[in-house]
Amino acid sequence: MSNIGRKQIVESVPSKGFFGHPKGLFTLFFTEFWERFSYYGMRAILVFYMYYEVSKGGLGLDQSFALSIMSIYGALVYMSGIIGGWMADRLIGTSKAVFYGGILIMFGHIALAIPGNTAMFFISMVLIVLGTGLLKPNVSSIVGDLYSEEDGRRDSGFSIFYMGINLGAFLAPLITGSAMGYSFHLGFGFAAVGMFLGLLVFIFTKKKNLGLAGTIVPNPLSPEEKKKVFKIVSLSVIVIAVLCAVAIPAGYLTFDVFIAFIGVLGILIPTLYFIVMYRSKKTTDVERSRVIAYIPLFIASVMFWVIYDQGATILANYADKRTQLDFAGIHIAPAWFQSLPALFIIIFAPVFAWLWIKLGKRQPTIPQKFSIALLLAGLSFIVILLPGYLSGGDSLVSPIWLALSYLIVSLGELCLSPVGLSATTKLAPAAFSAQTMSLWFLSTAAAGAINAQIVKFYSPETELMYFGVIGGASIVLAIILFMLAPKIQSFMKGIR
Repeated sequence: MSNIGRKQIVESVPSKGFFGHPKGLFTLFFTEFWERFSYYGMRAILVFYMYYEVSKGGLGLDQSFALSIMSIYGALVYMSGIIGGWMADRLIGTSKAVFYGGILIMFGHIALAIPGNTAMFFISMVLIVLGTGLLKPNVSSIVGDLYSEEDGRRDSGFSIFYMGINLGAFLAPLITGSAMGYSFHLGFGFAAVGMFLGLLVFIFTKKKNLGLAGTIVPNPLSPEEKKKVFKIVSLSVIVIAVLCAVAIPAGYLTFDVFIAFIGVLGILIPTLYFIVMYRSKKTTDVERSRVIAYIPLFIASVMFWVIYDQGATILANYADKRTQLDFAGIHIAPAWFQSLPALFIIIFAPVFAWLWIKLGKRQPTIPQKFSIALLLAGLSFIVILLPGYLSGGDSLVSPIWLALSYLIVSLGELCLSPVGLSATTKLAPAAFSAQTMSLWFLSTAAAGAINAQIVKFYSPETELMYFGVIGGASIVLAIILFMLAPKIQSFMKGIR
């Protein structure tokens, strides 16, 4: 996308109308609110659905196996963003990608809501993975289209947008977690309804509120390129289908092999993307410098999400098995703890949005904000190991410890996630705008791939070492990043 094109898009959007921000932020706020309601509502009960006994409405899978599936599922959800970003940049634009993605997600949740077997479960996973890959990175890219590069409201706008994400993420586990006591499938049904409402908001308000945002294909394929891509995709699908048909019955393609393969892809794909963007003739010298600056931010993001995403696996299991669930006269559903990070974001996101505007040029730089996020993530794991250290691994611990851990990592999230979204839209090469947003979400995919390997090492016996090693590694990386922050900032070429 040229600078002139970006200017025309910004001018086509009503500049004010939603808390002093472009009117299009209303459409994207509520679209993402309902999409996240559906996703986090499903995610809050999914791991329990996998390892709960069949007599309790679950699939009866091995608990360690379920934790690995949950991690690899999270990796694939965000890894598919590469496909969604590429399709938006080269074929359909971000607006259509959001719409088609929402439809796939809705049907995925409907498949989960229908009582079935393990096969139905994996079909739903495929639909949700593909749908989220189309929707998630592209709705964030459209938010970036609402603002010019010089607009001081950008970081604040992303913080408000991020609050919408967390409103949905807060309400969903409370509803689906309560429904879990009656039927897992009822909870998944609520998730399907949430995505349907998100589609309605997007369809009926986008024309008036978004202008040209999301409608431009920045780097379209030529007719010859389309034919070539179609041939490559068709051949790849055939080859993969044949390999699976041979390897699975022969025992070569096991779940452990699949996890290892996704782990390699989690590192390989972003590495290739950085190389392609850096070497592309469509990338200017200034943009190449910004790509270099983006690499350490990406690595920091991976480390942060390794810890954060274990809130839906290890800490979810911790809530179910290690936490006192009868507290202050209330019986707490283990899925309710999944609402805590979102609740803390809702409370503190306006504070952080105000703080960045108040500080102006005196606020920490982007790398410094990332280092603070890593420090807090590490401390959240140090906190959760304390009750086991103080009282031993056999007794149930107060839910306050778990809540405190979620609070600390959520404060770190506010220093990294909305800032990272905003930084990605500013540092992205123009020809790779949507794909760079997909690259940002690949950091979460890489974290999920890593988690699929390391969650196997968690047990009551290894609890203290598990939390201590991972938390300590994050703290060390935070210190290194803070020391390198001035150098990284110099590569950003005027972006702060």
